[in-house]
Amino acid sequence: MNRYFQHPRHAGATVVDGGHTRFRLWAPSCDTVAVEVEGHAPAPMSRRKGGWYECVFPCGPGARYRYRVAPDLAVPDPASCYQPDDVHGPSMVVDPGAYDWQYPRWSGRPWHDVVIYELHVGLMGGYAGVVRDLPRIAALGVTAIELMPLSEIPGGRNWGYDGVFPYAPESAYGHPDGLKALVDAAHGLGLMVFLDVVYNHFGPDGNYLASYAAPFFRADLPTPWGAAIDFRQSAVRTFFEDNALYWLMEFRFDGLRLDAVQAIAERDWLRDLPARVRTRTEPGRHVHLIVENENNDAGLLRAGYRAQWNDDAHNALHVMLTGEGEGYYANFTPDPTAALARVLAEGFAFQGEISPVTDRPRGSPSGDLPSERFIIFLQNHDQIGNRALGERLNVLAPEPALRAAYGLVLLCPQIPMLFMGEEWGSRQPFLFFTSHTPGLGRIVRDGRRREFAAFSHFASEKTRDTIPDPNAPETFAASRLHDAERMAPDHAAWTAFIHHLLALRHRWIMPRLSGAHAIGAEVIGPRAVVARWRMGDGAVLGIALNLGDAPLAMPDAPRGRPLYILPMAETDGISGVLPACSVMVRLAEVPDE
Repeated sequence: MNRYFQHPRHAGATVVDGGHTRFRLWAPSCDTVAVEVEGHAPAPMSRRKGGWYECVFPCGPGARYRYRVAPDLAVPDPASCYQPDDVHGPSMVVDPGAYDWQYPRWSGRPWHDVVIYELHVGLMGGYAGVVRDLPRIAALGVTAIELMPLSEIPGGRNWGYDGVFPYAPESAYGHPDGLKALVDAAHGLGLMVFLDVVYNHFGPDGNYLASYAAPFFRADLPTPWGAAIDFRQSAVRTFFEDNALYWLMEFRFDGLRLDAVQAIAERDWLRDLPARVRTRTEPGRHVHLIVENENNDAGLLRAGYRAQWNDDAHNALHVMLTGEGEGYYANFTPDPTAALARVLAEGFAFQGEISPVTDRPRGSPSGDLPSERFIIFLQNHDQIGNRALGERLNVLAPEPALRAAYGLVLLCPQIPMLFMGEEWGSRQPFLFFTSHTPGLGRIVRDGRRREFAAFSHFASEKTRDTIPDPNAPETFAASRLHDAERMAPDHAAWTAFIHHLLALRHRWIMPRLSGAHAIGAEVIGPRAVVARWRMGDGAVLGIALNLGDAPLAMPDAPRGRPLYILPMAETDGISGVLPACSVMVRLAEVPDE
């Protein structure tokens, strides 16, 4: 029996039967619309209430089509499920039943099991390339992979945030069924799959919406990427809500990470989305919604989002490890250690205080939230790739301190995330890359170089000219990871180090994580903190971290079973001294009654 899943959508092409397809388009700026299926005469679409156009046409899966929205303009479907000829080509009708799921009963994993591995599908060789690497990733101790955005992008080289077809998986990586096969294979290995989705803007090339649906955008509200999407419109809200359910239901993703939600002005839509998803996905499935939010809006976490990427944690640790203080790191240079202590004790470092960088209040109180509502990391695509030269921490930070920091990140009760290559300490850069038209590519290149003019190292135009051109194929190629590096002895040893920490997390932290809350954290030195958490079973987890280059007195050391101590012998750590570049993790279990 063919085992497949489908989510009914308000917009786009829906297969009615093998020989008929229903087409629906929201085009309130048009007086007439026709669908043009290749090999057939154009068919006028009936105008419906609210600016919708609809018709049923005698064609089936594989048909290519456009919408004629003006005498001189035929456009792809904004709800296209496949763009085989890129963003300006025709859309293709896709049969959701063509893929036969091998693990249809997979229901996901609970949140306390999560260890995230973020990856870029294109750099790994497309959907099939990721499938080939899944066994290795699963063996590391990762429990979820997170794919950078897959919405169809111009060309085949892009981070994915320039997508213009939110329903169409990037064609350069393979057919949509290839993406389903990736999700299916991951489930077979016990891995969840999360997808990064972009609901705050469209890319600069291939977005035709304004020509036939002007109300899709707000003329009164700019964003860094152009006019804001108007979530006050019912059709717009439905478009993106359907999109979330499309990925979760038809492709069986286990969760979504919503990009930069601070750029979505209508907070009520964001607040309501988790409940809508819960009511429309199958009972018993573990479905997780994650946000990235510069505003540190703890209210969204209380409204049902599972967790937020904790940039505050990364930024404090990065300043402590590298000493860098330009750009947004200036928010943390006054006292990064105090910021880290607050992150460990309360979630966010900024909870309404004035940001020195923007001179505006940032954040809201978060101390009541469980620790697992925050995703902690040392590296991700943004924090590496938004550097001018894409350097990873293994290039920027001393190894002894970096190893100690991983002890904190992978064993604390916040949810840990790794970025591709991080598990073997890759020194390969991850750069910003695109494949725009030559004209747009030059604009992106020059704009990116101007952005770094405020940084001391790139103050001169000559130095800025050394920043790699995002549109050059060589920039994409330079970001590829290499098996030869991964297999080198020193990198293999790093992999064993990460694997060991994750094994400890699986054994000692995950079973106790649900409901864990911080007891408190304190600064004990210039780059040293002690933090404690009451775990879900009542045990107390204590972590002492010293990223400095001198030992420190620690009169109130964590007590209990030593889970991980670096670089001390396991019998040490209670002498009252915390060595340089060290971490101590202990668990005081609940005494027997």
